[in-house]
Amino acid sequence: MSAHLVDGLGTTDALAAVFSDASVLQAMLDVESALARVQGALGLIPENAARAIATVAGADQFDAAALSRAARASGTPIVPLVAALRERVASVDAGSASFVHWGVTSQDISDNALVMLLKRTVPLIGGTQARIAQTLRATSNEHAGTLMAGRTLLQPAMPITFGLKVAGWHAAIQRSWRALQQSIDVAAVVQCGGAAGTLAGLGDKGMAVRRALAEALELHDGPSWHTDRGRLAVVAGGCGILTGALGKMARDVSLLMQYEVGEASEPGGGSSSMPHKRNPAGCARALAAAVRTPGLVAAYLSGLVQEHERAVGGWQAEWPTLAALLQATGAASEAMADVADGLTVDRERMRLNMTAVGEPMVASAGAADALRRELLACGERTGENDKVEPDTV
Repeated sequence: MSAHLVDGLGTTDALAAVFSDASVLQAMLDVESALARVQGALGLIPENAARAIATVAGADQFDAAALSRAARASGTPIVPLVAALRERVASVDAGSASFVHWGVTSQDISDNALVMLLKRTVPLIGGTQARIAQTLRATSNEHAGTLMAGRTLLQPAMPITFGLKVAGWHAAIQRSWRALQQSIDVAAVVQCGGAAGTLAGLGDKGMAVRRALAEALELHDGPSWHTDRGRLAVVAGGCGILTGALGKMARDVSLLMQYEVGEASEPGGGSSSMPHKRNPAGCARALAAAVRTPGLVAAYLSGLVQEHERAVGGWQAEWPTLAALLQATGAASEAMADVADGLTVDRERMRLNMTAVGEPMVASAGAADALRRELLACGERTGENDKVEPDTV
């Protein structure tokens, strides 16, 4: 079971698996193994030591619960992990144990593992984002001429089309997803600095080790960023913005689904005590994520002010915060993909609600269609077309 009952609505099975104990532990061991291979190839440690380290670097050979308990005493799970890894290596080659974790520090291992895990979330969230984009575009096109009351301050205003409303959801969600995806790529920089970030523990081969480790882990090369957490802060903010865009769609659908409005509805869920009800369950899941993410983003930003060459508390707060943010974002994305796929529209109810206003509303679908098309195009911009001025769509 990859998700607990207490947080089951705040994640997806796939994302819970990414941040599971087994996955996190294996990511950290993969970094240690890659480091040893690189150092062996460069002659920093014996190649037989590198092979011995790689041989025992499987998550199933370690007790994640015991490591977690031991981490409370050291402030990081890497310290007990390295001790346990040295014991495992010694059991197969006693002379190789001392070469485990050669010339690096705990933060090098944990930061590399973190950004590797962040990269693994991209195709998972991206899959639901692709579903949302495809479905919303088709729905917008289908309802390009479906007139409905526009609402400002929750009151009837001028007419719009449902196609225009959906195009607005599409543009905001897809633009936000592209920004998040790009921020994760930018943040995927290797961490290899050693005790104080200077690479001193690796002698004159420090830069060569760092470059080779970046290649082995499929990360970008770059200088140590032990206390420069700005790139990850952009990821955190991107999660908050995307979840907000998904929450906007969820809020609109849930309001349209009210019995007194009845213009659109999602598949929904039942009530335990009132069989006549169909609750906006998918929207509720997305909105729950949108409620949580601003606080998580603020928590991450609070940790940016870090002390000297390694933080006390700010760095240690990052893993659970980013893991929760990515999972909440993925949960909202999955929920709204399901909502979009199952959305039903009542054209007649839209017409009746629009005409029920005391004064006649001037209704024309043509005026909204140019904007609708522009919004759809904005949502599908890629590459150079992403360079949109702040005051444009």
